Amino acid sequence: MARYLLTESAKADVRQIVAYIRQRSPGSATRVRSELRAAMRKLAEFPGIGHTRADIPDEGLRFWPVYSYLIVYRHPTVPLQILRVLHGARDIERILDAT
Repeated sequence: MARYLLTESAKADVRQIVAYIRQRSPGSATRVRSELRAAMRKLAEFPGIGHTRADIPDEGLRFWPVYSYLIVYRHPTVPLQILRVLHGARDIERILDAT
């Protein structure tokens, strides 16, 4: 089984996402967390399936959508390095430039 590693920022992102959703729907928060984990396992096994973005100059970064969120990871790294988990409506380029 392929492995993945979340940065501290990614861990904080997931905690904040789940806490935000839990305020409105505990069941939805559990589903989102499960879907994020499943997607991370899938990415660790098949890291090439993510996409790049024209607005992000770092070609080593890949993106994978889960609901309204983007898993941002570095391809290829072993274990797969999950950098951030961000809402797709946020200014991804600015956030990644700051990290």
